[in-house]
Amino acid sequence: MSAPLSQAAAWRARLAAVGRPDWLASPKVFTTEVVAGLVVGLALIPEAISFSIIAGVDPSVGLFASFTMAVVISIVGGRKAMISAATGAVALVIAPLNREHGLGYLIAAVILGGVFQIVFGALGVAKLLRFVPRSVMVGFVNALAILVFVAQLPALYDVPWAVYPLFAGGLLLLVYVPKLTTVVPAPLVSIVALTAITVAAGIAVPTVGDKGELPSSLPTPGLPDVPWTPETLTTVAPYALALALVGLMESLMTAKLVDDITDTHSSKTRESIGQGVANIVTGFFGGMGGCAMIGQTMINVKTSGARTRLSTFAAGAFLMLLCIAFGPLVSDIPMAALVAVMVLVSVATFDWHSIHPRTLRRMPAGETAVMVITVGCVVATHNLAVGVVVGSLTAMVIFAKRVAHLAQVTAVLDPDGQRVVYAITGELFFASSNDLVYQFQYARDPDEVVIDLSAAHIWDASSVAALDAVEHKYRQRGKRVTIVGLNEVSSDLHDRLAGQLTPGT
Repeated sequence: MSAPLSQAAAWRARLAAVGRPDWLASPKVFTTEVVAGLVVGLALIPEAISFSIIAGVDPSVGLFASFTMAVVISIVGGRKAMISAATGAVALVIAPLNREHGLGYLIAAVILGGVFQIVFGALGVAKLLRFVPRSVMVGFVNALAILVFVAQLPALYDVPWAVYPLFAGGLLLLVYVPKLTTVVPAPLVSIVALTAITVAAGIAVPTVGDKGELPSSLPTPGLPDVPWTPETLTTVAPYALALALVGLMESLMTAKLVDDITDTHSSKTRESIGQGVANIVTGFFGGMGGCAMIGQTMINVKTSGARTRLSTFAAGAFLMLLCIAFGPLVSDIPMAALVAVMVLVSVATFDWHSIHPRTLRRMPAGETAVMVITVGCVVATHNLAVGVVVGSLTAMVIFAKRVAHLAQVTAVLDPDGQRVVYAITGELFFASSNDLVYQFQYARDPDEVVIDLSAAHIWDASSVAALDAVEHKYRQRGKRVTIVGLNEVSSDLHDRLAGQLTPGT
């Protein structure tokens, strides 16, 4: 008789015949995911309340958004273990709309923003992520780490002296608990320990409850209280579009970061559509909308070791359960405990290797500049989309400038002096082709001129126009030009546009 199966092996054996979800792979995985969700749920509460204040709405609006976003995205999202909830980026976008027109318009913008995200996802906008350079991605991560850190500073300023030893104790627990055991996540140990100390000793320090009143019941669905007119649509649409773009950009960049950390691939198209579905559901339940959260995602993936959808679902479920069933207890959690967790997350998130002197010496100056510009824009505006767009555009300009100098023209005159062959090497596009016209000796060349493009590639109409101009200048002098060596793509583009772009050709 074979030895009895272990508990984990028995669990796997019972589920082997069915298409089980990955969070049921073993009891250890299940426990890890649930505990990770609990830790993230705790961390989400003060964040959601803070973002509600930024948006100018009641704290319950942000808490409901975090609950519905996390639960829905855990089912329809494309990136496992990523946390989506109410965020500061979305709060900043919709705050003016709420201030000027009220909560009903804000909810309508969230729903319409979700529709935009579904459309963008279906159109393949997520594929544009491939055009975001690595230097921008590094800048994005470093900027997020800085923003997460800076967001904690108000909780450490002008507070009772007891906050500081609690904060320091929380950091020590977060650093040293993993060295002793990984069975229970260090953030959970730190939060429970500091809460027990403050309650038992009656220490008066800022707590979660000071951020705002927690909801006492589940959200109920309903339509936004707005007039259903074209005027409402024109008022809401710009904010909805901004919400959709900012939310998608932050979510897709965070998804790519999690891909790198976990060494797994995720569907960015599904994530885009999933974010839209989650925002629509959130809007109908009275939430303020949201997107992926880098800080809580790092707690979930990097600190707690979560890898499945269960952790995301549990985060949202625990958030609401904690608010409704354990509101008084959660309200007693000292902010110092949560601040310690977020500070350590920011330190772990920052790419310290990117600013090491040895790295800076080896890295091209242009790429370092792109990273710094991305960080600067994000930190200055508190808008991740602005930083990513400006950083990407800067990288494109630097790349175009660099590649523009790679197109070379070499002239070889036949021994008999009757023909000259110009060999063009490199990529021909709007930047590199601007000086192409000045690389030929129109007056001194013989009557037969050959332009050999075997080692070149034509990318755009600007390059075709430049070749047209060269041919035109030679024809004015009665000389014949022959273009040879075009590859299939270049030949097709040249045949379609030659003679149609430059006046007089």
